[in-house]
Amino acid sequence: MSAIRGEISCGDGWEAGAAAPFRAYDPAQERELEPLFRDASDAQVERAVRAAAQAFPAFRATSAEQRAALLERVASGVEALGAALLERAHAETALPLARLESERGRTCGQLRMFAKLIRTGAHLGVVRDPADPERKPLPKPDLRRRKIPLGPVAVFGASNFPLAFSAVGGDTAAALAAGCAVIVKAHPAHPGTSELVARVLAEALHELGLPAQAATFVQGASNEVGAALVRHPLLRAVAFTGSLRGGRALFDLACARPHPIPVYAEMGSTNPTVFLESALMPRAEAIARDLAGSVTLGCGQFCTNPGLLFAIAGASTERFAQALAAALEALPNGTMLTRGIAQSYREGLARWSKLAGVRRATAERAAESACRAVPALFRCEVATFAREPALQEELFGPATLLVTARDRAELLQALALLPGQLTAGIHGEASELRAWPELLATLEDKAGRLVWNGYPTGVEVSPAMLHGGPYPATTDSRVSSVGPSSIERFLRPVAYQSFPSELLPEELRG
Repeated sequence: MSAIRGEISCGDGWEAGAAAPFRAYDPAQERELEPLFRDASDAQVERAVRAAAQAFPAFRATSAEQRAALLERVASGVEALGAALLERAHAETALPLARLESERGRTCGQLRMFAKLIRTGAHLGVVRDPADPERKPLPKPDLRRRKIPLGPVAVFGASNFPLAFSAVGGDTAAALAAGCAVIVKAHPAHPGTSELVARVLAEALHELGLPAQAATFVQGASNEVGAALVRHPLLRAVAFTGSLRGGRALFDLACARPHPIPVYAEMGSTNPTVFLESALMPRAEAIARDLAGSVTLGCGQFCTNPGLLFAIAGASTERFAQALAAALEALPNGTMLTRGIAQSYREGLARWSKLAGVRRATAERAAESACRAVPALFRCEVATFAREPALQEELFGPATLLVTARDRAELLQALALLPGQLTAGIHGEASELRAWPELLATLEDKAGRLVWNGYPTGVEVSPAMLHGGPYPATTDSRVSSVGPSSIERFLRPVAYQSFPSELLPEELRG
């Protein structure tokens, strides 16, 4: 098994970074971890991108079977890391071992799912439109279309998914499946975990005789590493999962290039959930209990955390609010991924507490340490929500805000204020929603995934999943960052007109 050496791969072997030093941090034990890491220098970023660009033509020419075998080999290699991988990820993130074991299963499952898909050729989007030389007034030409890989792409690891959205996570798997070379930028919150799995990818390329430089790997705690990567003229696309501030910064850099490139950024969401009277009246307490579990799952550090709740004021809503506050107060404090995330969460709670018309419905209590977080419920009315834009922004952590409306019209008014979302949910009975069709239409306008009588924090990796949504949830609402359709982000269509069959790509012949 590969050891963690604090190294990066710029295309010609493993080496130490050449810029500023940093260490991984254990948020549960509040201690720094070995070994020492260093940011990649500008020269190393240059080499990493150039190496991937040089490897791209050969990697693009590999067969779907070769790339499928690579993905499967990587999945087996990640599994072979065994407990050492889980223990390192636990030390760097404080995520429970059971959660990390599940995330490893998801990571390896999606690698194998993508392998199975590309063997069928379905990702190529082949269309054949035969010629009609007898058509009048003009003959119809023969047209055939397929999708081809974009080129070398950059993948940024996410803080909250050290395996599923990291060095060999969904974005990397999708790009490799498409035939793109990849430059991985590891997240500084879990550099050791990222190095372990990046070495698995490098070893798989070598063992299968595929272009070794098709996957390079850089580290960096400084934003400059990512900025240098996105500015590089040979890069063709970016995949990012993280904050609105970080994603928008990369998007702006990519648009400012002489030749702009797409940035597929997933930047978080408040995931509004509407609770109708037909749901709250019979089961307010049961819903509150289950919702508290969703709000605090992973210490609230999911992009699908239900951070905004809407209901019409009344006796059932009061029962629900009291039950939710009690359920959250009964849950323990959690450990957040990093000191910075925990500090941002505390600052967000303080901002909400100072707003006129907003009240905290859960009791305040000590957080024990700098990385611990207290679950919280806040409440306000629609007028306050409409007046305070800060309430419409994501607060990353185990907190949620209940907004109460006087009637249906006011609730729709509040929902109309919302920016784009990854998810939106409704709890109720079908008969009540049928009598209020405007609600569903409003939420369809706002979100990429609608959840009925459930909670948004589970994201199934499947062909039908859409993990995306209107800006600012993502930079492109037409694509998903989860599931096999995510491969489409790293492909572009090309049409071939009137080519003789022997000159066409194999999948377009016949």
